[in-house]
Amino acid sequence: MKHLRFWFDPLSPYAWLAFEQLPQALEGLSCSVDYHPVLLAGLLQHWGQKGPAEIGPKRVWTYRDVVWRAQQQHTRLELPAQHPFNPLVLLRLALACAPAGGTPNRRVVEKVFQHVWHGGADASDAARIAALRAELAPARDPASADVKAELRDYTAAAATRGIFGVPTIECEGLLFWGADALPMLRQWLQGDPWFEGPAWATAAAPRGGVSRQ
Repeated sequence: MKHLRFWFDPLSPYAWLAFEQLPQALEGLSCSVDYHPVLLAGLLQHWGQKGPAEIGPKRVWTYRDVVWRAQQQHTRLELPAQHPFNPLVLLRLALACAPAGGTPNRRVVEKVFQHVWHGGADASDAARIAALRAELAPARDPASADVKAELRDYTAAAATRGIFGVPTIECEGLLFWGADALPMLRQWLQGDPWFEGPAWATAAAPRGGVSRQ
């Protein structure tokens, strides 16, 4: 059995699309999945990047792209009233539903994603978050120092592994980034020989090039 880590931030519509498609991508395969919350803003800061929603024309394209992709894969997706927003409260809530040192189960992660991507409301609305917390009934206090530290640790661990964005699916040291990487992940899980040959390593070989200062 292969063990996968699904790194996500509910801020990302692509993470929601990948989450919904993951069972189909893994159909017929022997796999287990852990869902790891991570602060995308922390990863972007670590690698010196901007998020898609922080660049005007890219933000417009991203919203159109995810709405199109959602209807193509028959996934419900309504853009929230405000985006981007601060997802820390939702990330900590998801993590608080797991035991110390653990990860939230798929049901919890699904509810958090749906809070953002179903209905088009404000994901940061205090009353809505309170209702979600009541529904999930976390075993730990999402505002506790332990939960906050765990989220920081997960984000740091993701960066150490070379994760630069979400969704990223990790398995046996390999990283598959983006909702559109699911077919690639499935082929690897099925034992496609391409991944064992020279092409995988050769494609990532260093190449001299111009560097921006």
